[in-house]
Amino acid sequence: MKTFSITPTNKDFLKEIAHKIDHKTKPLGSLGTLEIIAQKLCLIQNTLSPKLSKPTMLVFAGDHGIVNSYPVSSCPQEVTPQMVFNFLQGGAGINVFCKQHGFDLSVIDAGVNFDFDNYDVLINAKIAKGTRDYSVEPAMTKEQCEKAIDVAAEIVAEKHANGSNVISFGEMGIGNTSSASLLMSAITKQSIETCIGVGAGLTDEGLANKIDILTKVQKFHGVSENPLENLQNFGGFEVAMMTGAMLKAAELKMTLLIDGFIATSALLVAQEINKNVLDYCLYSHVSNEQGHIKMLEFLNATPILHLGLRLGEGTGAAVAYPIIQSAELFINQMASFESAGVVNPTA
Repeated sequence: MKTFSITPTNKDFLKEIAHKIDHKTKPLGSLGTLEIIAQKLCLIQNTLSPKLSKPTMLVFAGDHGIVNSYPVSSCPQEVTPQMVFNFLQGGAGINVFCKQHGFDLSVIDAGVNFDFDNYDVLINAKIAKGTRDYSVEPAMTKEQCEKAIDVAAEIVAEKHANGSNVISFGEMGIGNTSSASLLMSAITKQSIETCIGVGAGLTDEGLANKIDILTKVQKFHGVSENPLENLQNFGGFEVAMMTGAMLKAAELKMTLLIDGFIATSALLVAQEINKNVLDYCLYSHVSNEQGHIKMLEFLNATPILHLGLRLGEGTGAAVAYPIIQSAELFINQMASFESAGVVNPTA
């Protein structure tokens, strides 16, 4: 597996950033979260005039072997390729929001149990036709896990080389809330029951079954202090690829827009590999999946939106993007007290 050299952002720059923000023609702190976002953009790009360029959305899709053995999802595995077709044909939520906000969208077949024809937006990076059943063996081999990370890093590097400096990560994979819950529990040390939610819409009985199944899975594998071992045991190929994509994007000093529960589970793994990845992250929203707010609390992260979303696909990040653009615009285009000839009340 590639190693990732991620430079922490320069916190010594904070004083200069605060001076610029505080001397805009507004009361101190009156733009609230926009000021925090602007500060983060300045730190990531190491400039007082940050620019967002060619926003990119990578949607990773993969199937999960556990779905064929246990009812951890309300949907059958066939829904994964059906939804990928929806992405490829432009009909999904993420297509709508990417089109609205000018994102370049790519759909990555990380490991769907189906062979797709060629589409312009499709990247075929299939590791295998779904992970193995992690109730009886690791979800993937060490080699498969490392390959998924490396392939995703290459995809991000290509997007960056084409001029993108802001990137987000979506996913599709029936059963992937189970992987996310297991990874969350392993990394945050919270009980598996605390980490499990209804996913795509389980009933109360289905949720109880899911808790029972995943508790047995966790006992079978145990919890490792090595994040890659946890990813290998519990992850999906789409989660492993998001992990590699996040690490590479941070290495390239891109701005990472983190979506919901599944994407944040990949970030949990990534930050265990290199904590500096967190310096490059903005958190688009808090999901209605019960574990997500606990993930964000663990990361000491503040979400931008509270809209009750739990669709996945990267939709929360796409919807939040105009707010991030507003932060970029105000710090670059809003007049200062001096330039506008307005008396600074705090001077």
